[in-house]
Amino acid sequence: MAVITEIKDLKRIYERRVPRMFYDYAESGSWTEQTFRENTSDFDQLRLRQRVAVDMTGRSTTSEMIGQEVAMPVALAPVGLTGMQHADGEIKAAKAAEEFGVPFTLSTMSICSIEAVAEKTSKPFWFQLYTMKDEGYVRRLIERAKAAKCSALVITLDLQILGQRHKDLKNGLSAPPKLTPKTIVNLMTKWTWGLQMLGTKNREFGNIVGHVDGISDTSQLGAWTAEQFDPSLDWGKIAKIKEMWGGKVILKGILDAEDAKMALKVGADAIIVSNHGGRQLDGAMSSIKMLPSILDAVGDQIEVHLDSGIRSGQDVLKAVAMGAKGTYIGRAYIYGLGAMGQAGVSKALEVIHKELDISMALCGKRKISELDQDVLLVPKDFTGDWR
Repeated sequence: MAVITEIKDLKRIYERRVPRMFYDYAESGSWTEQTFRENTSDFDQLRLRQRVAVDMTGRSTTSEMIGQEVAMPVALAPVGLTGMQHADGEIKAAKAAEEFGVPFTLSTMSICSIEAVAEKTSKPFWFQLYTMKDEGYVRRLIERAKAAKCSALVITLDLQILGQRHKDLKNGLSAPPKLTPKTIVNLMTKWTWGLQMLGTKNREFGNIVGHVDGISDTSQLGAWTAEQFDPSLDWGKIAKIKEMWGGKVILKGILDAEDAKMALKVGADAIIVSNHGGRQLDGAMSSIKMLPSILDAVGDQIEVHLDSGIRSGQDVLKAVAMGAKGTYIGRAYIYGLGAMGQAGVSKALEVIHKELDISMALCGKRKISELDQDVLLVPKDFTGDWR
């Protein structure tokens, strides 16, 4: 087995083992991919302040996210098509997260259904909701998440209209993959992936197929989903969904201080500063650069988390030191899943945890609660002087 020391090691194995269309699905952004790139490169502008002669014994990375104890301030973000990266991908990722002690968020557009993941796990996970025009379907989806004892609803706000991702269009992305000559040639080099997929019944969108009138197989799914994302979603609808859910609600896709204030008004328990991993509005600011202004707008009145660009434990440390109460990893755990299944997700979490723990110690801190901007060196123009 290769020695895994960083997330990039998992990414290299992932690229070799997973069909190209699913690799490209994860490793891409919209349009020119400027925001996709800057989500990670902007973290590099932040430097860490080394401190010495500090007692580093008794360290702990434990923290809380929406009142739930976590082994470190990291959750697995909702990622569509996870079950196409590896057979039963959502189940394997959820089990790895459960064993490690961090939250797992299941996407509406998952391959394994809510019920399938709940059956194979013992602790509650979070469920991410895309709002659809079919209100009856949304209502049933929420009831299914309640029945599965999901402990939080993560409502994604930045996908009312789908951003164009050139690679997905050129690859003819689908689940299961369409067998074109190009696809067949690529799949012939990914035989381990293919054998694993043959061994599972989970090869369609499990939360949709069989749960929507008239959708009994994938041949009817494309047209339905293309028309279903709700462009009329507004704060009034969000408030109604929150009331329908009746539990903890996290709003994902906040990238502006005014929207953060509105999230506060509708009574969300937390917000996620996110640009959808650079997959929606290309040219938008990176999440880490927008975090300070959003924190200034809402203070400690609502829990603020950060998503998009986290690839290491040092990124986690920087985000938390800037004021985030939690972070989310998507691509980082997908690399591990595609590379080595559940063991790969566990390895990704171990790598990030080790980087966080050691970096925290070398900054002279022993607890997550001690992290603040004192451990950072931030460029004077980091957030920019925009007009």
